[in-house]
Amino acid sequence: MPEQNSWLQLVCHTRRENTEVIETAMQDAGALSITFQDARDEPVLEPLPGEVPLWKELIITALFDADTDLEALSTLLEKHKQKWNIHTFYIETVQDQDWERVWMEDFHPMRFGDKLWIYPSNYAIPDDDNIKIRLDPGLAFGTGTHATTALCLEWLDQNPPKDLKVVDYGCGSGILAVAAAKLGAKQIDAIDIDPQGLIATRDNMQRNRIESNRISCYLPDEYMPSEAADLVLANILCGPLLELYPLLASLTRKNGTLVLSGILEKQADQIIKTYSSSFTHLKVKIVAGWARISARKI
Repeated sequence: MPEQNSWLQLVCHTRRENTEVIETAMQDAGALSITFQDARDEPVLEPLPGEVPLWKELIITALFDADTDLEALSTLLEKHKQKWNIHTFYIETVQDQDWERVWMEDFHPMRFGDKLWIYPSNYAIPDDDNIKIRLDPGLAFGTGTHATTALCLEWLDQNPPKDLKVVDYGCGSGILAVAAAKLGAKQIDAIDIDPQGLIATRDNMQRNRIESNRISCYLPDEYMPSEAADLVLANILCGPLLELYPLLASLTRKNGTLVLSGILEKQADQIIKTYSSSFTHLKVKIVAGWARISARKI
């Protein structure tokens, strides 16, 4: 008999085209949750709202109550193993955990550049002259751990936007907007297509005691700036960055700075070719296969 505070977990390695039929079988068997995980280290980039892109090969994991009878589901998966391209599947018992606490144990203070730090709330913040951002779990994007965000944070550390007007386009958790505020920006406009991103941004503003009038949050359709910005940050993806070129160029004042990220190394030339019509001094930095491009508006 499984222990009281435990669950049954069925783990299945399959291919993308069979996801729906396997997911349906898991749901019919009483799955409490179903998650998808990359099986072959294949990057899938940030989707637009309503899109659910999947890897070619993936691990589907279903969680069930400890007393769930999974014999029928196991028989079904075994019967269709070849038809549904199931490489392997197995059932295991997992113990209940305080998942937020586990996440916090894995999330340690991180430094970006020379003086910019991110601290989780379970760490005491030292009394020194470094710039510190408090970030907690709860919204699972924009923690600074991804290379694209780290590249932008490093750039901000090296180029503090003191007294500048800043736009963070595609703000996600608002980590770049908060960093800009901590580094002296006078006004930041944070824009995102996902309302959850704006909620996260406001939460992180409060957590870091940023004055409510320093960062203004907008959906793209709501955003009508009165003037161009001194600095525009856009940590999105190559495709949207190409589409947004006219807008991002118009949001950047003459001699202002644009910083782009979320770009794979192999995509950097395409971004440079597009943006060089309005920008000069395009500089590229590569980390872990991702590119950051900074430029000055002509």
